[in-house]
Amino acid sequence: MSLFKHKIIFSSIILLGINLSLSQVPQDFLIHRVKKDETLTQIIDFYGISEIQLNEYNPSLNKLGIKKRMLLRIPVYQNISPLDTKKQNKSVKSFETYIVKPKETKWRLAYEHGMTINELDSLNPQILNGLRIGQEITVRNLDYIKIIPEKDSLYNYYQVLPSEGYYRVEKKLGVNRYTLDSLNPNLRNTGLQAGMILKIPDSLSGKLKIENDLLIERVNLLDSTFKIGKLKIGLLLPFKAKEIIFDSIENTKKVLQERNLHTISLDFYTGVLFALQKASESGIEIELSTFDTENKKSKLKNIAVSGSLDTLDLIVGPLIPSNFDYISNQKNLINIPKIAPLSSKPVNFRKNVFQSVTDENFFRKKMFTFLEKELDTTHNIVIVADSKNNKVKNELHSRFPWAINLRPEKFDYIIPELIDSLLLDSIPNKIILETQSFPLIASALSQFSAQNNEFRDVQVFTTYRSNVYNNDNLSRKSLGGIKFTYPSGSKPLDETIGNKFVDDFVLNYGKPPNHNALRGYDVVLDAVLRFAVSENIRKSVELGETQYESNRFFYRKNQNESFINNATYILQHKGYEVYEIKE
Repeated sequence: MSLFKHKIIFSSIILLGINLSLSQVPQDFLIHRVKKDETLTQIIDFYGISEIQLNEYNPSLNKLGIKKRMLLRIPVYQNISPLDTKKQNKSVKSFETYIVKPKETKWRLAYEHGMTINELDSLNPQILNGLRIGQEITVRNLDYIKIIPEKDSLYNYYQVLPSEGYYRVEKKLGVNRYTLDSLNPNLRNTGLQAGMILKIPDSLSGKLKIENDLLIERVNLLDSTFKIGKLKIGLLLPFKAKEIIFDSIENTKKVLQERNLHTISLDFYTGVLFALQKASESGIEIELSTFDTENKKSKLKNIAVSGSLDTLDLIVGPLIPSNFDYISNQKNLINIPKIAPLSSKPVNFRKNVFQSVTDENFFRKKMFTFLEKELDTTHNIVIVADSKNNKVKNELHSRFPWAINLRPEKFDYIIPELIDSLLLDSIPNKIILETQSFPLIASALSQFSAQNNEFRDVQVFTTYRSNVYNNDNLSRKSLGGIKFTYPSGSKPLDETIGNKFVDDFVLNYGKPPNHNALRGYDVVLDAVLRFAVSENIRKSVELGETQYESNRFFYRKNQNESFINNATYILQHKGYEVYEIKE
């Protein structure tokens, strides 16, 4: 009986403790992002709270369980937890030992611990060749450690190079001293130092790219040493010149005012000529042979058997995929690199074929990764997908199981009342739109734009932006209001007024370059420079990613000794402008 009483008393004390714990009102909340392979037990042990307390303020845990990148609200109570006590009793030393975690980089560790990368390397010679998971290193021990957010789309980070001052940084990144000092207060005391990590606005990161979360300069082939100075290039375009009646001014004007194979070819051609002019200024001599394919197989056959292409170093075109496949299938041309320059439709991947347009599947893969970083359980996610995009919808649901599915009506229309009922005032609404139907795109974007107001935050994404979005009825203003975000193989020019490239183009051709002219310029200039630097365009894939006025190129080896461009922008409309989101 005595033992039974002891058990009752002990149980009562335990229950009383639990009740007291549950009756506490949190003093504040912390936000915790769940890491890969992190468990619920690890989280509650770290913060010194119970599972009941965690579930109380995170109801989605009961429904979904714990997921990577999930954001959890951690209640903070007045009582000091044992973990906090340990931290308070810990003696303060100048340096301490740190265990390297997965995916950590030198610059991030240096930034978090108030050090330069050089200082980190000098204290830890064993990391000169890179970090290893679980490695013990020495770092500064700060009373307050400045943590970089896991993902902050407002800022990027840049490491100061030797001999760089405020002037050089501003020329490179477009960020002035006042902005640097305001975002990096320690600069007022130390000034710029080599190896220092600077926080800068995302919109002022120049033409640099991000690698291991740090801004670095892209490969600039124009500044490279050229190994060859002469090239022979063949350009195959469907000018269809015979169809234009040049004696009739009105007829010619009408043909050239509409978007057709004539105008696309002429615009692309002006870009090619401008690229060759740029290359010649750098000392590269180009012999260009231009052929009008007339968009006919018979014409292509005549060109192929004439032997005119046999001695070329490079063939650009034809534009139409079926015509390109005909040329790439000619045995006498198999060893000549051939670039598919403009169409997003797939070509046959044969030996020495370079598909310069990024594939739709790669866009989607890139965007899936981006969305997983951008979206979490604190967002109201709505997926709008038509029947042709069921596969994409299922993929999105596997990544965001709490998302709501909004099914369009029969004639690609969305009922306004349904949209209104699904969007929330209390949390951000993230819409993923998957369709290539213009009526559905127009209906959805219009209605989501109307729902975006001071009470509701609505943003729209898509994993693939097809040419359907180029319709003039989609205004930049409406896209900017919903911060429309998408992957792309090209981006609009950063500026058209005061842009030397645009000014020089207008001086030569009487009008600014459009999308096709920019494509012609970038594709051909990149190919010429790759040849000049590497002697062989196939070897140039080792150079990495290149970028020009509007397009990027990151060729990777593909099947059958072919190559495909995997370069991608992630773009976002803001106001009337389109910005790149640097990952």
